[in-house]
Amino acid sequence: MSREYRGKRVVVWPVYIDATASRSEGRKIPLRYAVKKPRVEEVVEAAKRLGLNPVVEEAKYPRAWWEFSKRVVVDKQGSKLATLIALSAEVRRIREEKRRHKT
Repeated sequence: MSREYRGKRVVVWPVYIDATASRSEGRKIPLRYAVKKPRVEEVVEAAKRLGLNPVVEEAKYPRAWWEFSKRVVVDKQGSKLATLIALSAEVRRIREEKRRHKT
């Protein structure tokens, strides 16, 4: 499935933007941009807000092939790194809004 997206779309596993994961465990962005334990639902909401047309797919993350998980496929916005940083920043905004509405 990933090959048909080459150049136009980006596969985003939540671990790519997870602050609790090390680079060797799969984090792709610098720690200062990452968020703690992002959920697939948060990534989807962030992608919708950014207009990236998210699609959720059931798949196994290659580094944890024994676990069932989900990934989000989004439109590419600049480079893959720029897209991941934008998604992470939007997840952060979503969490902040939810925190404000609780109080």
